[in-house]
Amino acid sequence: MANLELFIGALVVAYLVPGPDMILVLQISSTQGRRFALATAIGLGVARAAHVALAALGLAVLLQNVGWAFEVVRAIGVAYLVWLGIRIARAPSLVPTVDGALAIPRRAYHAAAWRGLLTNISNPKALLFCSVLMPQFIETGAGDVAGQFLLLGVVLVLVGLVFDVFYAMVGAALGYWMARRPRMQLMQRWTFATLLIGFGLRLALIGRPQ
Repeated sequence: MANLELFIGALVVAYLVPGPDMILVLQISSTQGRRFALATAIGLGVARAAHVALAALGLAVLLQNVGWAFEVVRAIGVAYLVWLGIRIARAPSLVPTVDGALAIPRRAYHAAAWRGLLTNISNPKALLFCSVLMPQFIETGAGDVAGQFLLLGVVLVLVGLVFDVFYAMVGAALGYWMARRPRMQLMQRWTFATLLIGFGLRLALIGRPQ
């Protein structure tokens, strides 16, 4: 594909813009460690793959044209982001967990992965992003449109995973730095909680794409 580099560039810009996914990975990594953040990244990747599949099936068009369907998905996304922000705000300010220091049950990693999946899958804007961005890079004259869509979808998920891993590393470094700074832990907790609630409120206020 001749425009693959441009597609990757557009994704890089999109993943550098602060959003719920980035904040969630940073928060989990800085308070629970890299392994939990990587589990969260897997959940985010699954959600993005699901959005690519849904966009291919045309469900994004349904959300764009059927008002009540968009509002239902948006309400779920808003409620989840606000709930997640409140949960972080009410959590005790704990010293970040050192990876491998304790035997951690597998279900804890499953919960982290589910948190990532729900954060992304419940955001209708993420689905509409796929349905709007990807078709612009499909070359209909080159044939095999389905193959091109699949390739772009794989690239979208992989680029997102690379950024999630990067943010997990950044968050872990931030967590170690905050380990002996209780005031910074408190500031970090309230900052991330406020951002997630803010993203939820912004999602509630945006208009449905026409």
